[in-house]
Amino acid sequence: MQEPVRILAEGLGHPEGPDFLPDGGLVFAETYMSRIGVWYEDKGVSSYAECGGGPNACMLGSDGCVYITQNGGTVGDWVAEVRGPPSIQKASPDGKVEVIATEIDGITLNAPNDLSFGPDGRLYFTDSGVWDPATRPDPGYVFALAPDGSGQVLEELGNVYPNGICVEADGSVVWVESDTRKVRRRRPAGSREGLCELADGHIPDGLKVAENGDLWITTVTSGGLDIVSPDGGSVRFFETGGVPLNCVFRDASILITDFGTFDTSGATSMVGRLVEAGAGVRGMPLFRGAIG
Repeated sequence: MQEPVRILAEGLGHPEGPDFLPDGGLVFAETYMSRIGVWYEDKGVSSYAECGGGPNACMLGSDGCVYITQNGGTVGDWVAEVRGPPSIQKASPDGKVEVIATEIDGITLNAPNDLSFGPDGRLYFTDSGVWDPATRPDPGYVFALAPDGSGQVLEELGNVYPNGICVEADGSVVWVESDTRKVRRRRPAGSREGLCELADGHIPDGLKVAENGDLWITTVTSGGLDIVSPDGGSVRFFETGGVPLNCVFRDASILITDFGTFDTSGATSMVGRLVEAGAGVRGMPLFRGAIG
């Protein structure tokens, strides 16, 4: 029987893209607060870094800094008080934030979304463009940023809203497309394959790889996570309730950033949560890297 969900924190403004610090703190993008938040079991939530704009996700690097996908400051009708260029940012442990990339191979970043380091030390990230299901004006991309700061366009995807991204044990890059509900993989040699298309009503957002190779995919409209095998087969549905956006493993549990509401009125919703549930499997260790 699946264990009940445990609420770790509430009252958050669009929490996304979580990862753990070496001291056990959980950092996460808090988009509507224009910051990277941090949660500790004994201290609750506070600010780790004020990054302005609209951070979409964050990940710890091997240099102790937290790397951030920054959309510039808009999500639907929400607009940040302090806007900036869509970019990849880096936050030092002392809270200093710097921009490390605003374009890749001559392409100006539009709205970077999720990110993951690979075994080659490169930072892989999606650029989904502006969320607009009605007209879908923006092309999507998967980019790679090397340790020396040089970049590469890996995939030009059209108007599919590439969202969550992760890197498997062999270095394959996997991402989900919110508009098509598809899960895709790029092998290290460059070939691309479609893994599966999720069921109607299961719009994918974030994902992580379990120790056994399964993909745990937060499906924002389903109230849970779709678990998909490495070959694309459906394993099971993991119900959590709420509006799950992204996730990260801790031992045999999974921690989830949850939006908290399906309100699409354009109001700034501050009812997001951090929740934890027993997963029965550990996560694959995440790769780390640093961009100089």
